[in-house]
Amino acid sequence: MTHIVHRRLSIGVQPVPKQDPAERVKNFDETYLGFDLNAAMIEASRCIQCPSAPCQEACPVSNDIPGAFALLEVGDILGAADKFRETSNLPEMCGRLCPQESLCEGACVVGFAIRPDKTTEPPVTIGKLEAFVTDYQRKEVGGYPKPRFMPEPTGRNVAVVGAGPAGLAVAEMVTLQGHGCTVFEFWPEPGGVLVYGIPNFKMRKSIVDEYLAHLEELGVKFVCNTYVGRDITIDDMLAGEFDAVFVGTGAGVGNKMGIEGEELQGVYAATDYLVRGNLTSEQLPGHLKDPLPDPRNVVVIGGGDTSMDCVRTAIRLGAENVTLVYRRTEAEMLGRGEERKNAREEGVNFAMLTLPTRIIGEDGRVVAIELQKMELGEPDESGRRRPEPVPGSEYTVPADQVAIAIGYGADPIVPKTTSGLATDRKSLVQVDRQTGSTSRPGVFAGGDNVNGADLVVTALADGRRAAEAISAYLDTLPKRR
Repeated sequence: MTHIVHRRLSIGVQPVPKQDPAERVKNFDETYLGFDLNAAMIEASRCIQCPSAPCQEACPVSNDIPGAFALLEVGDILGAADKFRETSNLPEMCGRLCPQESLCEGACVVGFAIRPDKTTEPPVTIGKLEAFVTDYQRKEVGGYPKPRFMPEPTGRNVAVVGAGPAGLAVAEMVTLQGHGCTVFEFWPEPGGVLVYGIPNFKMRKSIVDEYLAHLEELGVKFVCNTYVGRDITIDDMLAGEFDAVFVGTGAGVGNKMGIEGEELQGVYAATDYLVRGNLTSEQLPGHLKDPLPDPRNVVVIGGGDTSMDCVRTAIRLGAENVTLVYRRTEAEMLGRGEERKNAREEGVNFAMLTLPTRIIGEDGRVVAIELQKMELGEPDESGRRRPEPVPGSEYTVPADQVAIAIGYGADPIVPKTTSGLATDRKSLVQVDRQTGSTSRPGVFAGGDNVNGADLVVTALADGRRAAEAISAYLDTLPKRR
């Protein structure tokens, strides 16, 4: 056994090809080109098949990663894909979007094992392999795999509020239990953050389109351009045709800086900037249909993955100068390291330990932004060292577009219009963490409107747990006459 482990540890990591930076800044195609079959099989064989599977333990949906890779390394690609689908509704998406370095790959023994020659190698490239096998499967079978048979209809109906990762998982799983399901979505198209928050260069939209078509074939109905809490309430739903409701509205309300000049033309919330830069007018509501003006000097404020999406979008829109402003150092950034690397390769400037103090305008439009240097002081309640301003260090940089990407909060309208629904002071819905059940019987919730702004995979995990609880709840209801 030790000999086998040493042999596997001696296999070098297989590089994942990606577009050259000089070329990819001219298009919105996916940055990573993905593995070919030979490289994927070799990379899978680097897995040492740990009995304790720390990678699986670190995965919010508990993917059987060693099991999938054991199949992949012997050429059973479809079996490997099915293994991921046993525990995940969105493996091709999670393979592209999860911060694997802090989840499965961060726990991979291969990444911190010391070889006999004292060398180290990166962990197994789990995310890119997950995307490879599921992409391969969809191409082979002509779309998302269909169930062998559909259950008899139960006569029960479930409403899902929000067509993001949590809501889509619920919709698929309750439909496969025989329940009717209608998904209500604010945006003109379903998909939530998968469509309206993730740029094409991270994940092509056709993957989401195929999944939505798959759900419709299963019988899921989508009602878009509907603002739940205003156009229809959860109370209305439960008083009408629906026996249960899942709330997966996410956290889509962008935080504000609270500084002078935020109201100027050319200053955008991150989501507004991203959707206008990445989607067609047909996919957007009326107030966002106009495309962004051609940018020249763009400043993006923030340090997470959304800020990286904004700076990389600005580069592709033709901006001459793109600057990311972050008040701490890169060590405190919460986003993915590979996204920062990609942004630097594409020409983004990073202004670390820097805070915006005001946005400067002329004739109602932004023309510059004033910045101030910071230094790190004592740790705050999160454990990160608190940034403190350096007196007299203010300076200005030109800016015709400013995108603010400093986090998101939950929309309070659903809690305000739903009787008996408990929330906290941030309008986050209070739930039983094991089931997603809320204080209102028949109402379940999960994702960012419960957790705060978080990951696609944690929303997915919430949705899967809630779907099981919803089916169990429906079984307790008296039979319809």
